[in-house]
Amino acid sequence: MNFTLQDAKALQIILSARRDVRGNRYIDKAIEPEILEAIFYAANCAPSVGFSQPWEFMVIDDSDLREKVYSEFKKENQKAKKIFRNDTLYPSLKLEGIKEAAYNIAVLYKKPTKAILGQTTQKKVGEYSVVCAIQNLWLMARAYNIGVGWVSILKPKKIKKILEISSDYKLIAYLTIGYVSEFLEVPELQTLNWETKKELCEVISKRTNDDC
Repeated sequence: MNFTLQDAKALQIILSARRDVRGNRYIDKAIEPEILEAIFYAANCAPSVGFSQPWEFMVIDDSDLREKVYSEFKKENQKAKKIFRNDTLYPSLKLEGIKEAAYNIAVLYKKPTKAILGQTTQKKVGEYSVVCAIQNLWLMARAYNIGVGWVSILKPKKIKKILEISSDYKLIAYLTIGYVSEFLEVPELQTLNWETKKELCEVISKRTNDDC
């Protein structure tokens, strides 16, 4: 299958418009089952080293479980506030949407029980494959005008205990997903000058025999 220049431009627009969504953006609107399935289908199309496909997705719709996860977030966020105590911006940031999103998703890496092709030297590439699936999920969700947030201010062991996840799995990400009131034109942390956007010349280097 060959794609057109128009397809490439559409993909570039989606890539550029992807945002990390927080709780102050989610709205009370259910995600249609067929759209949610399409989003997970995209995740399942991700590349994986050794065709291992080591990802699994736990959809969390239980309010009690979410409340427990949110309590863990609050504990860890209090610790983070001490780290960023000299930054007046941090306390004002809304950094999650655990209770507001339509669903929470625990993204899991199933630990291998045998040798995996391509993973005998670099053990972490199986986990990196799961991250590729997360990116696929995120981009397809954006294509359906659905927001995704990655809640990283959580202790994986605590979340695994709350969700009763066995030791056969490693928690790679805790995501929130749902329709939103708006997608910001520019990433929020960029707008707030938390960090500046890197230019291509800053992230690309070349090794060449040509004289400079």
